Amino acid sequence: MRKENSTNSINENFLNETCGIAYTLSLIGGRWKINILSYLINEHKLRYSELRSKLTGISERMLISKLKELESDGLVNRIVHPQVPPKVEYELTTLGKSFEKILKLMANWGEENYKNDNTTVL
Repeated sequence: MRKENSTNSINENFLNETCGIAYTLSLIGGRWKINILSYLINEHKLRYSELRSKLTGISERMLISKLKELESDGLVNRIVHPQVPPKVEYELTTLGKSFEKILKLMANWGEENYKNDNTTVL
């Protein structure tokens, strides 16, 4: 966690407030958030265990962290059912659902432009 008055925090806040791309990436950037959003777009509602099984290679700690970030950013709702054993489900909010078009465009672009030729290094 960075100090709020550090140069990095000030620059990040300025970019997020003035650049739509930076703000968007601040919400969905990172390795797992796009995957979580994609599964919730396709499945509409998933239990924690279902998300964990779909996200091969993610640790429990990382999944919990990313879900909390998505929830605090208003993209995901956490639904707790009062029963034993506890049942927790996740679904997209209206804001989270608004990423569907963006994610589909990104997927299409990636599929059209992905090159299997690994000899080119940038």
